[in-house]
Amino acid sequence: MNQKKSAFSWILEFAGQKRSFYIFSVICAIIGALCQMIPFVMVAHIIEKLLQNNKDLNSYLINLLILGSAWIVRVLFHGLSTSYSHIATFQVLSNIRKQGLQKLERMPLGDVQQLGSGNIKNILVERIDSMETTLAHMIPEMTGNLCAVIATLVYLFYIDWRMALVSLITFPIGMLCFMCMMIGYEKNYNRAVRATKNLNDTAIEYIGGIEVIKVFGKAKSSYEKFVVATKEGAASYVDWMRKNNIFFTFSMNIMPATLVTVLPIGGLLVRNHSLSVTNFIFIIILAMGLITPILNCMAFSDDIAKLNTIISEVTSVLEASEMPRPKAAISELKNHTITLQQVHFGYNETEVLHGIDLTFKEGTVNALVGPSGGGKSTIAKLIASFWDVKDGSIQIGGTDIRNLCTEQYHKLVAYVSQDNFLFDTTIRENIRMGNLNATDAQVEKAAKDCGCFDFITSLEHGFDTIVGTGGEHLSGGEKQRICIARAILKNAPIIILDEATAYTDPENEALIQASVAKLVQGKTLIVIAHRLSTITNADQIVVVNQGSINGIGTHNTLLRTCPLYKNLWNAHVSVKDHLSGGDVYVSNI
Repeated sequence: MNQKKSAFSWILEFAGQKRSFYIFSVICAIIGALCQMIPFVMVAHIIEKLLQNNKDLNSYLINLLILGSAWIVRVLFHGLSTSYSHIATFQVLSNIRKQGLQKLERMPLGDVQQLGSGNIKNILVERIDSMETTLAHMIPEMTGNLCAVIATLVYLFYIDWRMALVSLITFPIGMLCFMCMMIGYEKNYNRAVRATKNLNDTAIEYIGGIEVIKVFGKAKSSYEKFVVATKEGAASYVDWMRKNNIFFTFSMNIMPATLVTVLPIGGLLVRNHSLSVTNFIFIIILAMGLITPILNCMAFSDDIAKLNTIISEVTSVLEASEMPRPKAAISELKNHTITLQQVHFGYNETEVLHGIDLTFKEGTVNALVGPSGGGKSTIAKLIASFWDVKDGSIQIGGTDIRNLCTEQYHKLVAYVSQDNFLFDTTIRENIRMGNLNATDAQVEKAAKDCGCFDFITSLEHGFDTIVGTGGEHLSGGEKQRICIARAILKNAPIIILDEATAYTDPENEALIQASVAKLVQGKTLIVIAHRLSTITNADQIVVVNQGSINGIGTHNTLLRTCPLYKNLWNAHVSVKDHLSGGDVYVSNI
């Protein structure tokens, strides 16, 4: 899957998932296309008999029966071909989407974020949908139509090779006009793709940021940005079509005009007695049906031209680099002590962690503090396996986390951030995602333990309340408490809290801290905190600044030995003195 392949190779691989269906579809399409020729031959025979003054009605009836039967067989096999190709295609497209979603799980989080939600949605929905024409129509129908063209040409050459060539004279002229349509195709199509992507991203940004837009009075400028993207999206196609209209008109009118050459030249040959009238009639009728299958094939030229771009976008996800992990779980770990050894990490080409050495002992409470942008969250996300380290290693119980299978590792770590996501389902199911096998009673107990049971039961539908996309129907504090309940239900031995109570009011925060105290007993806890008063009783406080460790120790030790921590503490105390209430966090643990 990680090897670079051509668009055609990918199409063969995708189609190979339903090989038997596509083979049957192609066979049916070929039979249908060949049956499409028979009515032309029968009409020629009928005209020949009329010219010979043949009055045997039975012979005409036989010709008509063959003609009608061929038409029925053609319709039947065309229907079978289309049905089987679509059944196969929609299953294949479903499989491709599943592959894409599974790939996102194995990709580093940074790579997923870099793709952007609008672009990912565009690839997994629109781009994969646009492959339907290629798989469901182009494979069987192009094959069938090409067979019909070849069979017709063979028959024409069998009758008279000169007239076979004459019937093709308009084809290269029409093709020349058609080729002129392809001038600048890649440039025009790429413009359309970029405009569509930009429109998707702008629409998502506008809808997602509507609250901020309204609050800060940016409706006009934001809407203008959306309008510009919409106009460019339309213009990219309109301008492209306008350039091609003349060439398209000439091509579609010249190419089918086979009689323009067949009638005069054929008439001349008949007059010179080098072509029989009967054969001339056959040639006229077959020539009229020769270009139709060719035009049917050419109808897919636009799809063929776009195919490489479409496949490259879809496979940009399917071929993306993965975080290598074994498939099988290893035996139980010796302990849950976390060790970082000479960890280097960067986003793109910029290194943000410079040789980090840390140990978080099993069953201890650890805090990461320091100025914003210093690397605290990056360390936490590396431990949570959102990315892989560039150099060095992260070990749990002496085992490198890269040697643990994804499923096993996910059971070890519960990660709660300040920007948690809820799915558009019930509160009950959002909490249950911490443990899919949990009973309703266990879900409700987790809600009680984190102090959100009362507010949930006060809702009209209680635990069966739909939270909306991203939890939009709930406040920030309510979402955080549900996410903490989810972490409690998961019961993982390692817990990472990244400012997990940032949106919680002081009254509920004290309740949550008490529940967190129960949650972390005997477990390895890593807390990222900006309010230093919440972590004064931590077993270990790590001061992180500009991607390096500035100090390690307890609160009192760091006040004596780490100037940066002392400055942060003094700044925190001076601000705290101006605020009512107090903070309780690890001090309760």
